[in-house]
Amino acid sequence: MKWFTTRDVAGLLGLPPSHVRAYVRAGILRPHRGPRNEYRFSFQDLVLLRAAAGLHAARIPPRRIHQALDRLRTQLPKGRSLSELRIVAENDRIVVSDGETAWNPLSGQYHLDFTVAELGATVSHLATRATREAEEAGAEMDADDWYELGVDLEAYAPAEARHAYERAIELDPGHPDAHVNLGRILHDEGDVAAAEVHYRRAMERGPHATASFNLGVALEDQGRNEEAEEAYRCAVLWDEDLAEAHYNLARLLENRGDPQAAIRHLATCKRILEARRGQEGVTLV
Repeated sequence: MKWFTTRDVAGLLGLPPSHVRAYVRAGILRPHRGPRNEYRFSFQDLVLLRAAAGLHAARIPPRRIHQALDRLRTQLPKGRSLSELRIVAENDRIVVSDGETAWNPLSGQYHLDFTVAELGATVSHLATRATREAEEAGAEMDADDWYELGVDLEAYAPAEARHAYERAIELDPGHPDAHVNLGRILHDEGDVAAAEVHYRRAMERGPHATASFNLGVALEDQGRNEEAEEAYRCAVLWDEDLAEAHYNLARLLENRGDPQAAIRHLATCKRILEARRGQEGVTLV
């Protein structure tokens, strides 16, 4: 993936390098280490630091920034959309909210209001610019680096994410996950036929349950239900705990007059969802 040095981060966000290192020492940021033991910051780190820069510019005391960001960091597990969270600073408090609860009121005199999605959008621009500068300077980025950048950018800049996935495929024409994600972007844009091509390419190197499931959805969208049924069967064969595929397969089986097989897959789907209880699950509607 694309890593950023302390100097990169300080320059991109307008923070003194000493402040960046202070956030690391405080445990708010947990960067990787490079071959010379230097800090290597991720896109997620940049989001947190972008929040820090905004609060610092509003003259929030460093201790209060640390408290707010430490809480924010705990709310950004890998895979969770940044748009679910919001930072609001107004009058005498900083509030971090997930839409249902708010926490950590902090004192101070300032006014600031921005969503984490806006932070992500800003940082995605910075990450894209830094990546292009590195590419122009001859820095090496392999297919996995471009794929990881695409994952980072997808929620905020789908066009840039698409470019990143295309670059990954240029470097590794069979990169399965890049094909899946590029296919999903095309699918969302309404180009189902092109999405189908990428889902099929993703499976050329071997079984890929997600690609097969997505292929099933694309085939259904084109009215090719028999082919979709086969794609869902492959998906559950390769990942027997893929509840969504069991559910879609059950629906197709019921529609074509095989209720007993449909009930079996629906029961399996319910069992899987029951096992997920207490964790982030899937709601079937």
